[in-house]
Amino acid sequence: MEVTSSDYRIKTVLGRLEMIIDNENQRIGKDPEFDLKVSNAHKSRCLYELTMLCRDSDPRDLAAGYIEQMHSLKKKLALNAQRVEAHLHAVRAVADLLKGAVRDADADGTYSQEQFRYNEN
Repeated sequence: MEVTSSDYRIKTVLGRLEMIIDNENQRIGKDPEFDLKVSNAHKSRCLYELTMLCRDSDPRDLAAGYIEQMHSLKKKLALNAQRVEAHLHAVRAVADLLKGAVRDADADGTYSQEQFRYNEN
């Protein structure tokens, strides 16, 4: 089978995407310096490049090597989705705790303006 420039580029982008996902899976929730927004931008860029490279290709023409790499990537993406979801859940929980603490600090035993409003019912 002849390896074309497009084949090489697809394999390179798949490898880069796998590296980005591995890095994210290792660091998310563990490394306070990890920037999820930047990592997502890199993943999006790789997916865009793959879309552009594969848009005129017949899926049946993909090399067998891609299929194995894509199956591996699919498993890593499933793990990645779980970790991102857990991270977002933790961020929401912390935000809710902070909102509650601010609300409790504001409720210092004095009356609020809303309690003195006239109700015509």
